[in-house]
Amino acid sequence: MSTRVRKSSFARAMQRAATSMTRSAFKAGAKAAGKAVTRTVDAMAAQYRPPPGSGDWIAGQAMGPGGLRRYFLFRPVGVRNDERLPLVVMLHGCGQTAAVFARSTRMNRLATRERFMVLYPEQDVTHNPQGCWNWYDTRNYHADAEAATLMAAIDQACLLYPVDRDAVAVAGLSAGASMAALLAVSYPQRFCAVAMHSGVPPGSARSAAGALAAMHGRRLPAEVAQDGKRPPLLVIHGRDDAVVSARNGQAAAAQWATALGAAQGESRIVQRGTRKAMTVTDFRRSRRVCVRLCEVDRLSHAWSGGAAGQMFSDEKGPDASSLIWRFVAAQLPKVAAAAPATLVRTLRR
Repeated sequence: MSTRVRKSSFARAMQRAATSMTRSAFKAGAKAAGKAVTRTVDAMAAQYRPPPGSGDWIAGQAMGPGGLRRYFLFRPVGVRNDERLPLVVMLHGCGQTAAVFARSTRMNRLATRERFMVLYPEQDVTHNPQGCWNWYDTRNYHADAEAATLMAAIDQACLLYPVDRDAVAVAGLSAGASMAALLAVSYPQRFCAVAMHSGVPPGSARSAAGALAAMHGRRLPAEVAQDGKRPPLLVIHGRDDAVVSARNGQAAAAQWATALGAAQGESRIVQRGTRKAMTVTDFRRSRRVCVRLCEVDRLSHAWSGGAAGQMFSDEKGPDASSLIWRFVAAQLPKVAAAAPATLVRTLRR
């Protein structure tokens, strides 16, 4: 009898211990799972969280032939309605949102200092699952419809906010760069300058399959005739880009120079401190820089000089955002006189 009691007591003790351990493990597992869910939610929310810094981050929507697209406009503090400020349109790359692109490029910080506004259209995943701009789909006219929708967003920004319509520039990364070039070719009179960072030149593809071949440098654009209608172009491309071949940057510069009747000048190597060096080549017509090609050493498929810790961003490269703004500023009559010295300082960064 006493033996059975002792065994029963031992069994009950073991059962209690097992139950306690199970509860502890469940609580720990639930806590860990909760933390994992929180981290996932935070990461997803961060893609849409407004970038840090002073100024207004204004949400809007525009409807066009390609459907509805939302956008965000950055307005520096203290902008008056009777002012007319330049506008830089920034088109993100695949897998990015407008907020992520703003944080990566830090263009808002530059806009605050230099006093201009920035428009960030955002692709909808219902129109492209990877969040890419459909720059290549010209065979089905989807690219043209999307370009027209982006122009509707730009028109809306010009109507609602104090924008100088003669000082609108467009820039982009990767698919955004290719769409920026398409916009400039389709609506050349609307832009004072265009900047392509790691993109594919217009006319290189007409379908998704063609786009992949063009990205790898296997399909370069057809030759174009001189027409003199395109706005000045800045091309920034990494020499080590394995996603979009550096051949595309060279092809874009050559195509644009032909269209504008610009002659290629001598290349120069520019480097600031420990930042990655770049080779800069200007294409001029009547002494005016119509095309500038910046090929960055050891840069992959990432925004040169972007914020650390951001996707598709390399903080060790020359500051692409500053390069873009100085190139744009050089096209504006009010600051043209001060542009050359400023450009030299910027190129040394």
